[in-house]
Amino acid sequence: MPISRSDDFVDNPCAGIYSANHMLNDRPRISLAALKGGSGKTILSIGLASSWLRKGLTVAPFKKGPDFIDSGWLSFASRRTCYNLDPFLMTREQIVESFLVRSADADISLIEGNRGLFDGLDLEGCCSTAELARMLESPVVIIVDVTMVTRTVAALILGCRQFDPDLKIAGIILNKVAGGRQESLVRACVEQYCGIPVVGAVPKLKGDVFPERHMGLIPQQERQFAAKAVDWATTVVEKYLEQDTLLKLARDANPLGASAQLGQTQKPLAQAPSSPRIGIIRDHSFWFYYPENLEQLNILGATLVDLDSIRDREIPDLDAIYIGGGFPEIQAQALADNKSFKQALKQRIEAGLPVYAECGGLMYLGDALIVDGKTFPMVGALPIRFVLEKRPQGHGYTVLETLLENPYYEVGETLRGHEFHYSKAVLEDSEKQKAVFKVLRGSGLDGERDGLCRKNLLALYTHVHAGGNRLWAQTLFRQAALFKNNKISKEMKKKD
Repeated sequence: MPISRSDDFVDNPCAGIYSANHMLNDRPRISLAALKGGSGKTILSIGLASSWLRKGLTVAPFKKGPDFIDSGWLSFASRRTCYNLDPFLMTREQIVESFLVRSADADISLIEGNRGLFDGLDLEGCCSTAELARMLESPVVIIVDVTMVTRTVAALILGCRQFDPDLKIAGIILNKVAGGRQESLVRACVEQYCGIPVVGAVPKLKGDVFPERHMGLIPQQERQFAAKAVDWATTVVEKYLEQDTLLKLARDANPLGASAQLGQTQKPLAQAPSSPRIGIIRDHSFWFYYPENLEQLNILGATLVDLDSIRDREIPDLDAIYIGGGFPEIQAQALADNKSFKQALKQRIEAGLPVYAECGGLMYLGDALIVDGKTFPMVGALPIRFVLEKRPQGHGYTVLETLLENPYYEVGETLRGHEFHYSKAVLEDSEKQKAVFKVLRGSGLDGERDGLCRKNLLALYTHVHAGGNRLWAQTLFRQAALFKNNKISKEMKKKD
C-alpha cells in the first residue's frame, strides 16, 4: 500500500515525551525471543500486536536492536510508533527511560527480540535479547522451531533456564509443528521437565504472505497488500496462541521498582515562526529513520517538512535536510528520472545548505548507482559511485572516530551506530583520504574509512540513534539555525 507522507498509521511522534512523574510499577510487558533467527518472532509479534489492538488494548511495541523494517511492521500492526531498544547504542538508563515513557499509557508492551536469545557481541552475551529482558525485568516467551525434534526441545529450554537463572522464561511457543502427535509429545516434555507452560503451537503453514529480502521482511511500505499480510498474521495468532495466558504472563511481570529513575525529558517546544525548517526525505526510497531522531529535532523546536525524492519537482525554502537510509536501488530508475529534484538538491548543497545523510542517503548523493550492470545517475554532490552486490558489504554495529573537521562532529569524537548495506563504494584513493571517520568497528566505505564531507554536507554509511546520542539532534539543529540566521542577515543587508 502507498506510504502515507503524514504517517497517519502511527501516533503523534512526540506523544509520550514529558517529565515522568507517573507510577513505574504498572507496566505489563512481555518479550518474544527465539533460539535462532528466522524462527517466526516477527510474524507472531505482528499478529499479537494486531490482535490485542482489535481487542481494544493499547499496545506499545518495541524492537530490540538496530532495525527499521520489523519496527515498521510493528508500527503498522499496532497503529503506534515502535521504538528500538538497543544496549549497544543506548545506556541501560536510556533504555529504561525510553521504555517507561513510551509505555506509560499502554495496556501492554510487546518487545520483539532479535537473533537467538543469548546471541550477543562477546562471551558474556553483551547486547543480547536476554540482556535487554533483564534490564527491563521482562518475562520472556521463547519461540521454538520444532522441525524434526521432540524431546530435545525440553533439553534446549532447560539449558536456557540453567544458562541464565536470572532470566524469567515464562512461556514457550512451538512453531512449525508437524502434527498433533508431535505437539502433544513436545508440550508434555517441556511442561514436565522444565515446568514452563506451552502457550501456543503453530503448525507448518502454507501461503506465507511475508516474503523476505536482505535477511528480513519486505518493508511494509513496499507491500501493496500490507493490511492483508497483517490480517493473515492476526488469524494465525488468534487460532494457535493462548492469548489470555500471554496477557496474564505480561501482567504478572515484576515491578521495575521506584529505583528506576527517569530523566527529565522535555515537552515539545512550541514551533515559533523563527524555528528552522528541516526537510526530511520520506518516500518509497528513503524511510529508515529512528523515531527518536525526528522527535529530538521536533523537541528542539525544528519544523519538519516532508520531501519526496520521486514525486517532488522542487525543494521548498529549507534550513537543512536529513536523508535517512532505505532501498534506493529499488527505485533507482525513478530517482534517476527526477532530474529537477536532483538538480535542486545539488544546488542547495553547493550553496551551503546543511545536509546530513545516512546509508541510502549517501548512495543517493553520489554520482551514480549501478544495479545489475545498469548505471543510474544520482545527485552528483559527491565524487563516488555505488555498485549493488549480491552479498552484504556492511552489516552490524559500527564505531567511528572523527578524524577530519566537519559541521557535525568534533575531531576526536567517537560515535556508535550501525550499518546494513549491499552497496560497494567506488572512489579514488585520493578521495578516500578525505573521508571524515576512521572505522574502529564495521565496514564503512572501504573497511577503514567512512563519511564524506562537502561544505555543510556530511554523508556516511553509519546510522546514529538519537535515543543514545543526544548530541546528534542538537548539532543538526544548530547548523540549521545558523544557516537560517545567515539567510536573515543577508536579506536585511540587501534591504539596507
